[in-house]
Amino acid sequence: MSALFSSLDLGPLTLCNRIVIAPMCQYSCLDGNAGDWHFVHLNQLAMSGAGLLIIEATAVEDIGRITLGDLGLYSDDNEAALAHVLEAMRRFSSMPIGIQLGHAGRKASSHVPWQGGASLKPEEGAWTTCAPSALPHAQGEPAPVALDDAGLARIKAAFVQAAKRAQRLGVQLIELHAAHGYLLHQFLSPVSNQRTDAYGGSLENRMRFPLEVFDAVRAAVSRDVAVGLRISATDWLEGEAGLPSWDVEQSAVLATEMAQRGADFIHVSSGGVSPLQKIALGPGYQVPFARRIRQACGLPTIAVGLITEPAQAEAVIAEGDADAIAIARTILFEPHWPWRAAGELGASVEAPPQYWRSQPRDLKAVFGPDARIGQR
Repeated sequence: MSALFSSLDLGPLTLCNRIVIAPMCQYSCLDGNAGDWHFVHLNQLAMSGAGLLIIEATAVEDIGRITLGDLGLYSDDNEAALAHVLEAMRRFSSMPIGIQLGHAGRKASSHVPWQGGASLKPEEGAWTTCAPSALPHAQGEPAPVALDDAGLARIKAAFVQAAKRAQRLGVQLIELHAAHGYLLHQFLSPVSNQRTDAYGGSLENRMRFPLEVFDAVRAAVSRDVAVGLRISATDWLEGEAGLPSWDVEQSAVLATEMAQRGADFIHVSSGGVSPLQKIALGPGYQVPFARRIRQACGLPTIAVGLITEPAQAEAVIAEGDADAIAIARTILFEPHWPWRAAGELGASVEAPPQYWRSQPRDLKAVFGPDARIGQR
């Protein structure tokens, strides 16, 4: 039996296999509202045969958007627009649906990637960003406003309200975004957090606000909803210009604290807090981070990062490096990657009956025994 296609429990949520569709920003919304692009994009992914789909980074307040095109869940209009998309997804797929809630902090107010990703100018609709400290992400960018107590309370409340909206929408998993240089990661890393109050300095202090947000969200939603965290395991800045930075051992401490607070999973990525980062890219380059964090905290752990081939994904699970693998760009390029993985690993996936006739005759088990009807 394939390890990749075995079931997995993430707290109250059971996945039929261990392939997770990672959250992937589409930058295609108007005022935070999902529209026709999301209807097409997410419904396609919902029929891919993966075990879980996590909707892209979703801003908890309007100034927390990376770009003007970001998805949001901070208004009634946002909630209604996403409800329309989710209703269609559920008509044709039983795949569990999660959502990633986040705040861009000092990386907000930017152009979409295919327009270069630089900070917006005032005449282009720029807004004032916020962060733990008044430090810009990159040289030449506007400095953010350092959050005061009122700002911290506002953002924590925004996470809670977005989580409540997600639960009303029937989302089964909430992933808090503390990776890739966005606000919660900005608090964790000494590169971006140079506060001298209770939210800066020591590791305990730098973890304080992300943990407060987690606790508030966990308390606000039902235990039927899985809640976890996505982290950057390292800033990839070790030895760079003498900068103190965030690393895998600090990540292990955070993950252990999350486990003690009742987290249901942890999703391990890396980088994003500084343009000085030097990432050692290669197949599965982030898997060792997932392994270390899984060993430290015991939480179900999701690995990501250039996991592109079924045999490679199978090995990550079979060897105990992680409990699930997440794919992102790979599934954008090949939306039915789990079908191919099932065929290569001798497993089966759920697929709509309209597609049963598509399976190659030498892979008759990919869609399960009922799919043989479609071969007639």
